[in-house]
Amino acid sequence: MPRLERLVAFVESAATGSFSAAARKLDLTPAAVSKSVLKLEDELGLRLFNRSTRQLRLTHEGERFLARVAPGLRSLDEAVAEVAQGAGVPRGRVRISAPLGFGRRYVMPCLPGVMARHTLIQVELSLTNRQVDLVAEGFDIGVRGGVLEDSALVARRVARLPLVLVASPAYLRRRGAPQREADLAGHDLVGVRLESGAEIPFMFRGRAGGPRPYPADAARLWLSDPEAALDVALLHAGIAQAGLHHAMPFLRTGRLKVLLVGEHDAGDREIALHYPHRQYLAPRVRVVVDALLEALSGHEDLQAVPAKLPREWLA
Repeated sequence: MPRLERLVAFVESAATGSFSAAARKLDLTPAAVSKSVLKLEDELGLRLFNRSTRQLRLTHEGERFLARVAPGLRSLDEAVAEVAQGAGVPRGRVRISAPLGFGRRYVMPCLPGVMARHTLIQVELSLTNRQVDLVAEGFDIGVRGGVLEDSALVARRVARLPLVLVASPAYLRRRGAPQREADLAGHDLVGVRLESGAEIPFMFRGRAGGPRPYPADAARLWLSDPEAALDVALLHAGIAQAGLHHAMPFLRTGRLKVLLVGEHDAGDREIALHYPHRQYLAPRVRVVVDALLEALSGHEDLQAVPAKLPREWLA
């Protein structure tokens, strides 16, 4: 069986994408981490990484090995942390994955308070819009929005995630405010296509069978970041679809207006905290989960719904 330090060096190198970053986390030299991984590859008789001067990428075999090894190491890490906690004082590192815009605006402000209350906790927040495999990539908590699907993870729902159509007053003065779905044909629409290739379509209420999509090829500009669509709208360059929680600051100041509230309907989307099923959730993770749930579920902007917006916010 490979020595534990070699497995740890491999998992951290895969998580950080470089031997240098893994070395900083493990308080080792990059050469020591690289040597451990090389010895592990020799023991296994296969290459785990493809290396270049700038990049460290897992091979197919490395990806399969990581998926099997990472959960075991995390279980071992939690076992050690739980024993070390003695009287149950939360201690250790908590890794969180959150979308870029939502993480900066809503998750980050929660962290100083929980770290002040629990001084033995270290928090690592990874901001990315790609779909993260929490277990394989070693995250304790995932914050995700969208249509929640069944999975092997605990999902603690925080709030609804309504989408709205928005445009700037200057754009609407120049091009006119659409009064019904058909009017969008004469406008510049901003589409969102995520890094995974999935598109977030404009959806409208149908007479039967639930929401139906607006033609995907109607958009003139496509972006990979949902929040960046708001930036285009703020530049008076088109009509964007965005999360109401992201649009709220600009609606309050009058820089954006909401369109077609009666017809636009993006379906049942939610924000939730995800974490792996465990019979016992580590105290270090539980206190962060509880803090995030309290802060996010009580945030005014995350409880807003289009039907109850002030009339002056509507076009």
